[in-house]
Amino acid sequence: MSAADPLLLSDSKDVQDRFSQMIRETLSAVFNSYSDDSAFSGIDPYELRQKIGDLGFLPQKGKGFEEVLKETERTILPHMLRTWSTKYMPHLHSPVLTETICSELIIACFNDSMDSWDQGPAATELEESMVRGLNGLFGFPEEGSDGCFTSGGSQSNISAIIAARDWYCMNRFNWDVKMNGLPPEYTRMRVYTSEISHFSMDKASHILGMGYRAVRKIPVDSRCRIDLRAFERMLEEDVAAGLFPYCAVATFGTTDFGSIDDAEGMRELCDRYGMHLHADAAYGSGLIMSQQYKDRIKSISLCDSITVDFHKMFLLPISCSAILMKDGERLKCFELHADYLNREEDEEDGYINLVGKSMQTTRRFDALKVFMAFQTRGIDGYGRIIDTAVGNASYFYQRIASDPAFIAPVEPELSSVVFALASGDEVNKKVRRALLSEGTVIGQTVMDGRVMLKFTLLNPNLGHERIDSIVARIKELGSQF
Repeated sequence: MSAADPLLLSDSKDVQDRFSQMIRETLSAVFNSYSDDSAFSGIDPYELRQKIGDLGFLPQKGKGFEEVLKETERTILPHMLRTWSTKYMPHLHSPVLTETICSELIIACFNDSMDSWDQGPAATELEESMVRGLNGLFGFPEEGSDGCFTSGGSQSNISAIIAARDWYCMNRFNWDVKMNGLPPEYTRMRVYTSEISHFSMDKASHILGMGYRAVRKIPVDSRCRIDLRAFERMLEEDVAAGLFPYCAVATFGTTDFGSIDDAEGMRELCDRYGMHLHADAAYGSGLIMSQQYKDRIKSISLCDSITVDFHKMFLLPISCSAILMKDGERLKCFELHADYLNREEDEEDGYINLVGKSMQTTRRFDALKVFMAFQTRGIDGYGRIIDTAVGNASYFYQRIASDPAFIAPVEPELSSVVFALASGDEVNKKVRRALLSEGTVIGQTVMDGRVMLKFTLLNPNLGHERIDSIVARIKELGSQF
């Protein structure tokens, strides 16, 4: 290893100069790794697997930073996914705002942890401040609401369902799950969610010891939103059968279709049966920044908890999410005091230890990314980003809806459009693979047993001309298969 490679940051001027040089060299390697606007090199998976395998694992003697960076630039970076490309549109996997790349550098340099105040003083206070602001932004009361940052939408959803279960068990059975484990009635407890909702609801029910069968899947209508009448019938039948509905999930932006459930109607039913209503707004929460489209999620404040993902429509680096809770007391299901970490006497003296609100212990300072993005862009800047994404989806849908070569079954509410060439499943599969080999990456899913293609349009640099050119290429490829 080169003597010029510093072990750690310090107050040494030599170390600071050398680290600055390492950052400049790293940026050069990133920029040198691509030379066009494609999203992917198109390399075959077997060839890439061989190249990566040839790099080796752990040498006896370190090679030094420069040599490793050269290997990385030569073999890894050219075949990474370039999320900033306007030819990348398969998933809820966004490009990232430039200021948040800088925030990631700050987070990595300081490496503060969010479990106790003495591991991240300013970090703790900023997360608390951002959580208060987010609760207000989404219409939760200033007093009594709470939340914390998480690793992603799955963790936020699982956290909400754990909190809902514990709250319901105390309210309904006078049973403290934290102290006593699951109540005798647990096999009859049920959570309700759309049949096209995110799989994390099933995962949560498994983790909670209730199993997949405890998740009741509600049919959807022609717009891929929960069928409220079907939901009402299911609740009536389940209660009559001796079951205990404890939680329902309103999806604000389903993964494939971007559809938004009727949370107002769901709220009425949840109140009737004493249920917690969770909003999975991992995708659609970004609409809160739009003047043009935010009414589409105006009922989100009626929910008891909200999942927000910032690494989707907010264009922040992975990973960055939050769980917001209207009644902050419900987050106390995660509270546990440890003498070495979150001592009660410290908290009495004003030292906030966030570990008591989270499934995790060690956590990154992800709130900094949100702070820097919000302060840099403001409501106006974010509004333009969101309006562009939703407007592009509407443009693309209108572009293909009247074209007999395509099937476009669901008009988008967010920025995802599911569609297909009318010529059949195998053609659609081959078209997606052909585009991938050319450096254009689009999505693939299934609807009613039919293979569908998908555009997820999160990139604010995407213009109509690019959309038109990809549509033309899809039709051209389709005619060849």
